[in-house]
Amino acid sequence: MRANADGGSARSELGAAEGSRKPVALSSIVDKILEDHGVLAQVRRMSVLDEWSELVGEAVARVTRARTVEDGVLIVEVRSSPWLMELNMMKGDFVRRVNDYMPDTPIERIVFVQAETE
Repeated sequence: MRANADGGSARSELGAAEGSRKPVALSSIVDKILEDHGVLAQVRRMSVLDEWSELVGEAVARVTRARTVEDGVLIVEVRSSPWLMELNMMKGDFVRRVNDYMPDTPIERIVFVQAETE
């Protein structure tokens, strides 16, 4: 095992007790690294991008694309102006759905934006 700058082992830095032979879950190591760098909550919030279609249903998913999450704000592209107006009226429901899905890292709000045309 490699030693770090202060002479301790890399394993002890990641939370395993000295001399411990018990395996440590990779996810807990990754979570600790992300938390140490202050990005764990943001990475968890980004999972909503993959789950957007399931959270909002087929009809809404056909006309939207969850683009990014910035500082607790979910940015969603919408295909047309009429849909943009409709979805803005339903915004509170979508925020609740998203936050029910990820209660430990809630989003503060959703911003619907007109998708750029190709």
